[in-house]
Amino acid sequence: MRNDLFASIDMGTNSFKLLIVQANPSGRFLPLLNLKEPSILGHGSSSSSSSSSSSSISDQSRLLSLHSLQKFNEVIRTHHVPIRHTRCVATAAVRAAENQTQFVESVKETVELEVEVLSGEQEARLAYLGILQFLPLFEKLVLNVDIGGGSTEFVIGERGEIVFSCSLKLGHVTLTQKFGDHSENGTEKVLKMREYIRMVIKESGLIQKVKESGFEVSVGSSGTIRAIEKAIFYGYAGEFVDKEVLLRECKKDWRFNKEDLRKVVERLCSGEKREKVRRNGFFKRRSESIVAGAVLLEEIFELLGIEQMDVSGYGLGVGVISETLAKVFDGHNFNANARWCSVIQLATRFDDNKRMGTAVLCAGIARDIFEGLRTCDELVDNDFRLAVPLDDKDLEYLEAACLLHNVGLFLGEKGYHKQSYSIIMNGDHLCRYSAEEVKFIALLTRYHRKKFPKIDHGSFMEFQEKVKQKFEILSAIIRISIALQQIGCTNHKDLEFSHSAEGFKLVVGQVSGRALLPSVPQPKAQDIGSELTEELKYFKMVFKKKLHLVLPSLTSDKS
Repeated sequence: MRNDLFASIDMGTNSFKLLIVQANPSGRFLPLLNLKEPSILGHGSSSSSSSSSSSSISDQSRLLSLHSLQKFNEVIRTHHVPIRHTRCVATAAVRAAENQTQFVESVKETVELEVEVLSGEQEARLAYLGILQFLPLFEKLVLNVDIGGGSTEFVIGERGEIVFSCSLKLGHVTLTQKFGDHSENGTEKVLKMREYIRMVIKESGLIQKVKESGFEVSVGSSGTIRAIEKAIFYGYAGEFVDKEVLLRECKKDWRFNKEDLRKVVERLCSGEKREKVRRNGFFKRRSESIVAGAVLLEEIFELLGIEQMDVSGYGLGVGVISETLAKVFDGHNFNANARWCSVIQLATRFDDNKRMGTAVLCAGIARDIFEGLRTCDELVDNDFRLAVPLDDKDLEYLEAACLLHNVGLFLGEKGYHKQSYSIIMNGDHLCRYSAEEVKFIALLTRYHRKKFPKIDHGSFMEFQEKVKQKFEILSAIIRISIALQQIGCTNHKDLEFSHSAEGFKLVVGQVSGRALLPSVPQPKAQDIGSELTEELKYFKMVFKKKLHLVLPSLTSDKS
């Protein structure tokens, strides 16, 4: 079992989400896997009345839920996540179900998962803890808004403690069900929806509570709010913005204002047939309920006096893991590693989920090789010594470069490694890193492919000799890691790194063919062997020893 792996399952109204992360006490999260399964908990209830405050989970919903959870549980076992590091939580749909107890018992009996049914206040708190791992707002008085399928959670927190929390039965799925498709009589339906939202919020006492507490920053942490931010980022309200323009303007902040939101809502509610086609193409599966989610958010802005909202890429799932971390790692607090937050934000901004998955895999492979080399270097009775010792900061640079190496694909495949370098260097994206550290990481991404780095090149002139030596070491690691990913190494946990008089040996326990992801540059089959051979030569040049690869899908070792 891996003591640094943690998993959370979020059983939402509209989808079930599995998150597996690698984490350490320093607060550095590495999201290894993020899976989503469509859920019909919010659609398949046995109560058809839209005004009913409670309902039952239907047999169909229960069976589909069990099927999704069985898949998740198998993935968790495959990744060897310890049972005590795994939590499964349920939110609004299960919370409101009349047959909640039977459903939870069915999950335990069939899937062997203990389901925690969160109260609205618990859900709000965990969403707040999640945003603290994406945005460095620990010291701020934060109002967090999390719009789910069946409810919306509000929490005001500061320094990891909750000042106030509230859960209202206003969700993008339930509002869509209650007021129907707005494509027919859309204006009237949207007006009625707005009146209902205002009534529920005003009667809850939320407005007065927020006024009494106040807040310095407002944050949105749900998939609906992230989808709206993405629409604003790409210029959905008008004509979509060209990607090169986006990069040139360097919009790095995950943030939008009241006017940005108004324009998107106006476009979504236009009622034109072509708008529905446009909406379906951009929002995809979320399209069905995005109008309700956007209108709800606009009303929240108005009623709570929000002028601007930051957006978190993390939410409830990471909050669940963060709370587990606090129990496992003595002394862990909820103050995020601000430097690492900025790396995750940049990777998430310019990488889609598939490319992010590839980058995370490379980071995992690189970490194992790094740790293997460092262990060999520290052994007393060993004939191997690194040119310069490696420390935890070097590992941070390596993992950052792995996560960011393919952000340049945002602009296309041609010369994307150079684009990755340019994005990192010119966008002021990496916070609390020195100019030298930023350039070091950017150069690692620049030289992860194609030409081998030449340390006497002008790009390295400002680096001290010790830093140059470290760069060569990390460059060799990132290049071989990416090469291994390209030949189908899909699970870095199956790697075994060792050293002997003959050199280094890396045993790859699992290779699934060339399991490359769409939108990631895929070398031709005949090029894989030659590329890997070249990287092994470079590895030998840097470390003065051969690296022998044992790959189960190949007929002979590579060396």
